[in-house]
Amino acid sequence: MSQSAVGSRIQPWFGGYLDPPTATAEEIRTVQRHEIRDIGHPHQEYLPAAPFLLPRSSYAELFRAADVMAGLVHRTALEAGPTTAQRMAAFGATDQDYPLFLADSMLEERYASCLVRPDIVIGPTGPQFLELNISGGFAGTVESHCGYAAWRALYGAAGEGLPFTHHDPFAARADLFDDVCEELALPRRLAWVGALRESVLPIEETRYFDLETDYLHSRGFDAEYVEVEDADQLWDCAPQDRYPLGLRHFNVADLSALGIGIEPVRRALDGGCLLLSTQTSGFLGNKMALGLLSEGRPWMSAAEHAFVERYLPWTRVLTDRRTSVGSTDVQLLPYAVENQEDLVVKRGIGSNGRQVVIGRETDVGTWRETVESAAAAGTSVVQRFVPIQSTWQSVLTDALDVPETVPVAPVISPLLFGRRPAGAFTRFFADNSAGIISVASRSAMSNVVVTR
Repeated sequence: MSQSAVGSRIQPWFGGYLDPPTATAEEIRTVQRHEIRDIGHPHQEYLPAAPFLLPRSSYAELFRAADVMAGLVHRTALEAGPTTAQRMAAFGATDQDYPLFLADSMLEERYASCLVRPDIVIGPTGPQFLELNISGGFAGTVESHCGYAAWRALYGAAGEGLPFTHHDPFAARADLFDDVCEELALPRRLAWVGALRESVLPIEETRYFDLETDYLHSRGFDAEYVEVEDADQLWDCAPQDRYPLGLRHFNVADLSALGIGIEPVRRALDGGCLLLSTQTSGFLGNKMALGLLSEGRPWMSAAEHAFVERYLPWTRVLTDRRTSVGSTDVQLLPYAVENQEDLVVKRGIGSNGRQVVIGRETDVGTWRETVESAAAAGTSVVQRFVPIQSTWQSVLTDALDVPETVPVAPVISPLLFGRRPAGAFTRFFADNSAGIISVASRSAMSNVVVTR
């Protein structure tokens, strides 16, 4: 999600932009909406009229930096405690937050960071990581697959070569599962475990999952979508019919809010099914891990310190203690209260921007109360506010007959599966405003990222 105000100039990191395809506005709208049908995507008045183009160097930097950041966060989270119980205590988490650990701690740690989606904004100095989504349940993979399919159809209609390239999210995720099957000597049987009711919009069709399981069939996997409530069928059957491996495509908190119990998944794990990513990913995706990393760890090299300084906004676990701000030593609680305009408070466990408070968008009294209560709980971070820089995007509305090019302030999310680039997508507002943007937002636009 975005936390920031729009910068005053176009950032050269973005490069140029791609011209729309030689199709009518109605054709562009029709193809895009056809590709994203029945996947829980909200109707949006504004649609992109061309893919979001990045120079090859900027596109590559996203994946390179995301891979390094995920590795550093992985080590930081594991270092928080030698056991799961000690890590739970360090992150202030409960069994309700993280209920699905495996008995095999080696598998837990080995596959904790195999599915990664950071949320990155471009500040005055370049890419800045606001958070890392590390789990099997984040959105963006299917949506990106559909977005890429739409642009390939629109630009390929003229019979010429496409004016862009991109990574394939389905191919990268299938490659990851190929690797796991080989590493663990497992049969190529995969279960995609999720809940249709958890989607942004209520949907009854299983197209969201069928798109990827159909692709997996084409890659030689036996793949099936299974609702969370039906997860017993993964293990409570004849050995040849079991699913030993799969994707954990749900958020425990969201299921709880819907009244959906996870007991069948717990039994499937106990029965020998490995669902990726493992529960240890919760520690990695907890924003407190970024706070610990930003403050510096004893094992970090000079190069790692420099990398964090470059790509991670100043972030601290919010408690009443002393810490550093640049070369200055401060008392963190009063510093956070007094520097409201420059800071954002985020709860460690949260999604879709629901646990984020932006200082400059909050009245003084509410800000003080937020900071003090967060510091008392010790499970939130305070992060430096990043002024998002702008670039150009061609857009359409239902009323426009031709695309128009407007400035936008994007949040960019590269996908990494088993450390492989898997494409990227972006969200932004068509009026160049900024604020909290989530994949579930109805008022924001989304688009896929390509390069030349």
